[in-house]
Amino acid sequence: MANIQDKIEQEREEARAVCDSTGSNSAECAAAWDAVEELQAEASHQKQSKPKTAFEKYCDDNPEADECRVYDD
Repeated sequence: MANIQDKIEQEREEARAVCDSTGSNSAECAAAWDAVEELQAEASHQKQSKPKTAFEKYCDDNPEADECRVYDD
């Protein structure tokens, strides 16, 4: 997760530089901030994803195990 936070900060700095040089109403400035927003959305999505439990990992590796069988009603 730290890697994506570093990337967000890098994109923010780049967006500020682009907006300073091209103006805050330019298409380049808007595109640069869109890239920041997309990275922030991805970071939020990754935060919401629950990590797998040890049992879930075990069942992924051993789907035929009795503990991992799923029965349909």
